[in-house]
Amino acid sequence: MKKHLLIPVFWLVFYSAYLYSSPFYVSPTGNDNNVGTRENPFASIQGALSKISELRGSKELKGNVELIIQKGEYRIIKPITFSSDLWDGEDTLFIRGEGDDKPVIKGSVNIGKFREVSGNLWKIDLAELSPFGGQDVQQLFVNGKRAVRARTPNFGNMFKTGKVHEIKLDSNNSVTGGMALQKMFLTENQFNALKPAFSEIPQVIVSIHHAWDRTREFIQNVSVKDSSVFIFNHPMPPWNKLDNSSQFYFENSSYFLDSPGEWFSDTDGTLFYVPRPGESVQSAVAEIPILDKLIIFEGNENKKVKNVVLENISFQHTRHLMPAQGEGPNQAAASYPASIELTYADHIVFDRCEIANVSNYGIWYKEGCSFGEIKQSHIHDLGMGGVKIGSTRRPATEQAVTNHIVVNNNIIQSGGFEIPTGVGVIIFHASDNIISHNDIADFRYTGVSVGWVWGYTPSVAKRNKIIFNRIHHLGWGELSDMGGVYTLGLSEGTVVSNNVIHDIYSYGYGGWGLYTDEGSTGIVMENNLVYNCKSSGFHQHYGEDNIIRNNIFAFNLISQLQATRIEPHNSFTFTNNIIYFDNGTLLGKDHGSNWHKINFITDNNCYWDTRTTDIRFENMNFKEWQAQGKDIHSVIANPDFINPKEYDFNFRNKTTANKIGFKPFDYSKAGVYGEKSWVEKAKLSSEIINAYNESVREKINELEL
Repeated sequence: MKKHLLIPVFWLVFYSAYLYSSPFYVSPTGNDNNVGTRENPFASIQGALSKISELRGSKELKGNVELIIQKGEYRIIKPITFSSDLWDGEDTLFIRGEGDDKPVIKGSVNIGKFREVSGNLWKIDLAELSPFGGQDVQQLFVNGKRAVRARTPNFGNMFKTGKVHEIKLDSNNSVTGGMALQKMFLTENQFNALKPAFSEIPQVIVSIHHAWDRTREFIQNVSVKDSSVFIFNHPMPPWNKLDNSSQFYFENSSYFLDSPGEWFSDTDGTLFYVPRPGESVQSAVAEIPILDKLIIFEGNENKKVKNVVLENISFQHTRHLMPAQGEGPNQAAASYPASIELTYADHIVFDRCEIANVSNYGIWYKEGCSFGEIKQSHIHDLGMGGVKIGSTRRPATEQAVTNHIVVNNNIIQSGGFEIPTGVGVIIFHASDNIISHNDIADFRYTGVSVGWVWGYTPSVAKRNKIIFNRIHHLGWGELSDMGGVYTLGLSEGTVVSNNVIHDIYSYGYGGWGLYTDEGSTGIVMENNLVYNCKSSGFHQHYGEDNIIRNNIFAFNLISQLQATRIEPHNSFTFTNNIIYFDNGTLLGKDHGSNWHKINFITDNNCYWDTRTTDIRFENMNFKEWQAQGKDIHSVIANPDFINPKEYDFNFRNKTTANKIGFKPFDYSKAGVYGEKSWVEKAKLSSEIINAYNESVREKINELEL
C-alpha cells in the first residue's frame, strides 16, 4: 500500500517542478506551445513571457524567474513588449543569453541572395518583400555591416553650401501656409555632380548639415538657368539658417552608385549594391530592418513595470524612415525613437548586452523611470546616438521625472549614420543619474549632454554625475556648436569630473571640450583632462556660479579658454587649473570671447605657452591682467609634465603644481574597466582613427591660424 501511494505523490511533485519552476528556455528551434524546458523550449521571448504571466496569475509559479535564451538568431516582426500586467514585478525576472555567444534579437528580414550584374555590381528583387520593398527600404546591412545609401560626394566628404534664398509661401494657403521654398545655388562642380541624376528627381535627396542641426529634403525642382535646386520646408530659424556656414551632400540616385558598400533601391523594387572587397555574391547575407523598436517596457503612473534584468543578449537592426515631407532640424535627434524604450519602468537592468546596427538611438529611459542600469554593454553602429534619459517634455508631476539611472562601464561608439546630431549619452528632464566609466567615441556631435532647458527657467536636471568617462574623436568636422560634455540650464549639484576628453573637431565654430551653454548653473567641473579640441578646452556661453577647478587644458587648437555673454552675476569660478598650449591663443577667437570682460573669479592657475612667456590676456600682458584683480596668485610657468607631446600629463616635478594648489589626479582611471579583452574592445580601430585624423588635417589646412 505504501509503495503504491509513494509513486503518485512523487510523480506529482516531480511533474509540478518540471512544468512550473524556472529556468525556462527559449530556442530558435522551439515552439511557443511547448512547456519551456530545455528539452521542449519556447520559440520566442514574447511567447515565454505570456506563459510565465499565466502561471504567475494562477499562483503556479512564485519567486524569481529565470528565462534562458539559447544561442542563435531570433527575428521578430513586432517589438517585444513588457507591460505591468505581463510581469507583475513582485519578484525579479532574469532573461539571460546562454553561453559565450550572445543570442541575437533582430528586427530585420533576410532578403535572400544577390545576383551579379557585373563584377562590381549586384542586384536583388525586393518586390516579394512588400511592404518592405521599394522606397520603404532606407537601410541595408550586408554581412553584418551597414551599407551606405548611394550618395555624392561619397561618405566622409561634403559640398560647401553657397548662397541660399528662402521664399516664404502665402500663409493663407491651406496647403502651403507657413512653409517655405529654399533655393540653393550650386557651384559648377556641385551642379555637374547632380546633373546625371536629373531623371530621378524628385526621389533625389539633399542632406544639409547646418550648425548643430541637419535638414534633409527631397529636391523639388532644378533650375538649369542659374544652377540651383529647390527644397520645400519650414522657414529656417534666424539663429540657424541654411547658409555658407553649412555643408551638404546628395543621395538616393543610381547615378551616385560608385563606391564599395553603397546601395540603391529603384521605384520598381530592385536593389543594387556595390560589393566591398572580399565579399562573395554566393555567400553574402543581406538584411533589411523592418521595425522601429525592438523592446518596449510600458508601464503607467498607476502601475510600473518593475524588476527585469536582461543579460548577455544582442539586439540588432531597427529602421529609420524619412517621411515624404522630409526632416527638419532636430537638436540631438531628441524626438526620434530608440531601439529599446522604457516608460514608467523601475529597476530595469541591461547587463553585458549589445545594441548594434540600429538606425535610431540605442536605449531610452523615457518618462517616469527610476533605478535602471546599463552596465558593461557594447552600444555601437548607431543611426543616431547611444543612450537617452528622461522626457523631452517638462514633467507634469514629480512621479514623471526619470531619476537614478546608472550608465556604467559601457562602450558607446560610432553613431550619427542616419541623423548626425545624435549624442553618445543625453540627459533631458531627469535627475540624480550617473554616467560613469564609459568610452564614448566616434559621433558627429556631442559626447554627453545634460539638461533640456534654455536659460534660467526652472529645471529638474539636477545632481547628475558625469564621471570617469573617456570621451573622444567627436565631430569629424561635420557639425558646429558641440562639446565633449555639453550642459544646459539650472543644474545645481551636477558634477563633471575625472573625465578624459580629447579630439573634438567641429565644422565651423564650437568644437569645445567642456561647454556650459544657455544658463548652465551650479555645475562643478573638476579633475578633467581636456586636449586636442578645435575651438577651446572650456567655453561658457552664459550661466551662473559654475566651478571650473583642478583641470588640465592642453593643446587646444584655436584657443584654450572662452566665455561669451557678459552678465551682472558671477558667471563661474576658475581656479587651480593648468593651461598648456603650443598653438593658437589663450583666449578665444573662434565665435568671439569676452573672457576679459565677464564677471568671474579666477586665481591660482598655471598658464604655459611653449612658444613664449609673453602670454596675452586679450590685449593685456600678465601684469596688466593681474592689475584687473584677476589671477593674483596664478603663474606663468612650465608645469613640467613628463611627456606632454605623447599626452603623458603626469608630473616630472610637482613644484609648480603645488604652488597653485593643483591636486594631481589619476586620469588613467577614466574609461572602461575590467577584463583585458573588454578594455581592448574599447579602443577605436586604427581605420577609424586614421580616417578621423585625415578628415581633421584637411580642415585644419583651411583655417587661418
